[in-house]
Amino acid sequence: MKKSLITIAVLGAMSSAALAQSNVTIYGLLDAAVVSERGGATGSVTKLTGGVASASRLGFKGTEDLGGGLSALFVLEEGVLIDTGAQDSTGQAFNRQSYVGLSSKTAGTITLGRQYTMLYNAIQQVGDPFGAGYAGTAKNLFPVAGAEIRANNAVVYSTPNLNGFSGDAMYSLGEQNGNNTAGRQFGLGLNYANGPLNTRLIYNNKNSDTSANNNVTPVVPAVSHDIGRNVLFAANYDFSVAKGYFMFGSDKGFNSAPLYNATAKPFGTVFNPSLDSNDLLIGTTVPVGPSGTIMASYIRKNDKTSFNQDADQYGIGYSYALSKRTSTYVAYAKIKNKNGAGYTVGNNTEAGTGDKAFNIGMKHTF
Repeated sequence: MKKSLITIAVLGAMSSAALAQSNVTIYGLLDAAVVSERGGATGSVTKLTGGVASASRLGFKGTEDLGGGLSALFVLEEGVLIDTGAQDSTGQAFNRQSYVGLSSKTAGTITLGRQYTMLYNAIQQVGDPFGAGYAGTAKNLFPVAGAEIRANNAVVYSTPNLNGFSGDAMYSLGEQNGNNTAGRQFGLGLNYANGPLNTRLIYNNKNSDTSANNNVTPVVPAVSHDIGRNVLFAANYDFSVAKGYFMFGSDKGFNSAPLYNATAKPFGTVFNPSLDSNDLLIGTTVPVGPSGTIMASYIRKNDKTSFNQDADQYGIGYSYALSKRTSTYVAYAKIKNKNGAGYTVGNNTEAGTGDKAFNIGMKHTF
């Protein structure tokens, strides 16, 4: 009897120790392609580029079971330029994601650090048949650049899934002395995924003010702007023979539609981001055999200001899976700018230099 009790006690202790064990994973993605860009003011260019379909990265993620349905988690993810081996953001070792948090099966997940916004996740994960990559990426016309993709100093809460419904909330602190609202950003998301239907409704609010700096000469005054606001609805539906994609967004206010191409003069003329615009995407992915996928989309940027600088993008691509981890691809997209608009055809990592681009490359995950 005593031996049995001792055995049970030892097994119980071993079980408790196992629950507290950490699970750490090293993962990555390597993507490279030959890219040909046409139509820019500086002339055509053909180059080898990393991160065309998906940005190349090296990451570390882990979880620790704390018992009672609660676990700790972390992610550290660095971007890599596979064509040169350099960091894709100098001075930021883990520029893609870096956060730590707690997750509960019943209460949801809270994370703190540098993280994706609800706005970008909805575009990349739900609304864009190109997954925010290749020449046909929605990044070319939809308002995702800089802080609209990833927010520093962010606190994110995600609810548990309840019959297909879930929600997200993010608050990114501006961290500017003397002004708690300057530079802050927050987002809200309502999600529904059940069977073939996947939808997200997103609101993003960004304050681009800067506080005064009285510790330098001459003194740097505070700068005030109106708030940048985005509302986005993204959806896809799997019809088995094809998957349909739809997105519609409204962008109002300063920095509500930041340019993916930061130079703002890709065609030799001055071009400013819109302060009032709508974005529309209609797209599809079609499986071809057991390993191939056709991707296609049409995107329209409707500038509602007096400049009326609209743009239309047509994109098509094909991806072929050589295995579960390796694929090859080809893609092409063209933008038609109107009234001096200067939108360019880029990819997941680069903004591009012209109004047309062709990609052929490969991607490997590990």
